Amino acid sequence: MSGAETSYEGHEGHEGYVGIVLVSHSGPVAESVARLAVGLAGGDVKAPVVGAGGTPDGGLGTSAELITEAARKVDGGAGVAVLVDLGSAVLTVKALLAEGDELPEGTRLVDAPFVEGAVAAVVTASTGADLDAVAAAAGEAYSYRKE
Repeated sequence: MSGAETSYEGHEGHEGYVGIVLVSHSGPVAESVARLAVGLAGGDVKAPVVGAGGTPDGGLGTSAELITEAARKVDGGAGVAVLVDLGSAVLTVKALLAEGDELPEGTRLVDAPFVEGAVAAVVTASTGADLDAVAAAAGEAYSYRKE
């Protein structure tokens, strides 16, 4: 695991749980959002969560290598939900999905706000929900009102 990727897996085995990959242009942002989502989900986080941010050398950017490594790490056979921050992170994940052989089968780019969606995805995945339910919960975070 490189310095730009941090795992917040709460247990040894994660088979049967949707894995979550949080992709940011910044390693510290990806790590912080993963830590926040796990913390807010409470003490019973069963779904594996990995932040994959920045470049392998710790710079700003998006790394196909780190994303692929993270997705393989959290893949327990139930699918992988990938949430991204913006711009080239979206394009990089879309390119990896189009290639078809880099990411585990059942990997999906989830259209959701990065922070709120990450929390919803982690909470939902930790209940044992399937990939469709995890993606829906993360996407519903767009409707969270702050006023």
